[in-house]
Amino acid sequence: MADDDEEKEEAPAVELGDGEPVEGAPIARVASRLTWPKERSEIDRLEGETTIRTPDGPQTLSDVLPETSTTYYDRRQGFVDEVESVVGTGPVPTADE
Repeated sequence: MADDDEEKEEAPAVELGDGEPVEGAPIARVASRLTWPKERSEIDRLEGETTIRTPDGPQTLSDVLPETSTTYYDRRQGFVDEVESVVGTGPVPTADE
C-alpha cells in the first residue's frame, strides 16, 4: 500500500508548460466520444457546440462541419481526416505566442 502512495507523489512523466491552457478540445477527442458510422448532421447535433483546437485558434465544430464535403462518415478516422483537411494541422496558438 505504501508503494502506491509514493507513486502518486512523483512528478508527471511529461513536463507541462507554464503558459495558459489552450482553449478547445483536440478533434480526435471529440471523435472518440461518438460511435461510428455517423451522419454529419447527427455529429452537429451531438457535438456541434464543442470548441475544437485549430492552428487558427479555437472554432466550434458547427462552424467547421459545413465546410466538409462528406455527409456520412463510416469511420472515426475518416471524420478526423476530413475535419483536419478543413482546419489544418500544426501548432495551436497559445496566449504566449
